[in-house]
Amino acid sequence: MNKNRPHILLTNDDGIRSPGLWAAASELSKIGYVTVAAPREQSTGMGRSLPSTSDGTIRKEQVQVNGQQWDVYAVGGSPAQAVLHGVLEIIPHSPDLVVSGINYGENVGMGITISGTVGAAMEAASMGILALAVSLQTETQYHLSHSEDIDFLTAGYFTAYFAKLLLEKKFPPEVDLLKVEVPSHATPHTGWQVGRLSRSRYYDPVPAVRTSWDEPGPISYKHSECIEKEPQDTDAYILREKKMVAVTPLNLDMTAPVDLSDFEKNLRK
Repeated sequence: MNKNRPHILLTNDDGIRSPGLWAAASELSKIGYVTVAAPREQSTGMGRSLPSTSDGTIRKEQVQVNGQQWDVYAVGGSPAQAVLHGVLEIIPHSPDLVVSGINYGENVGMGITISGTVGAAMEAASMGILALAVSLQTETQYHLSHSEDIDFLTAGYFTAYFAKLLLEKKFPPEVDLLKVEVPSHATPHTGWQVGRLSRSRYYDPVPAVRTSWDEPGPISYKHSECIEKEPQDTDAYILREKKMVAVTPLNLDMTAPVDLSDFEKNLRK
């Protein structure tokens, strides 16, 4: 391994066999040495969870990427746990950057705490490691798939583009991780814009259709119809209306941005 090249830990929440993961690996390998440690199973919607039921097994596998054989690590756990195993066991030193993605489906608005893609990046950020979460806008029927109908080439380009920026530029201490959303029909020439997190759900929950509660009935979801009311500086508007790459700096400190002294005085009245 070339010690002058940055070491990148790559993970995702769609599982070790996801084409989105390998599109990211292919592009990131042009700028650094890439170690892949990702969940053994599909792990969408796990957020930053660390389930006690995870077995924590690490299985070394081989995958072919661009005609080359890669050693990869399939982890029996959540995306956040894949990051932990990668940092604490698989890589002998702390990586320079953790990248999570490329996800099937965008992760915007209030739903990011549900996202395993963002959750993995948050876990890395909590350890003081530079972190990037990348998602590609797709229709909901593709979210749990490994469909090869989805073209990840452009999303791969932007993954490497923003990974390089994270490695080269000095970010303010308030920025713990970067979230990038790529429009479905983007090209490498598509513009990008920094925007804040939308306060909308973005995906509305849909109740189960069943005749009895004894029947299996998972809650599904659909795209929200309220995008027309979305402020123009949010990730949701930039992605869906402007059709630009939406870039959002995130902070792990979820404290409400209010004057805490005034807030306490009001509580004590």
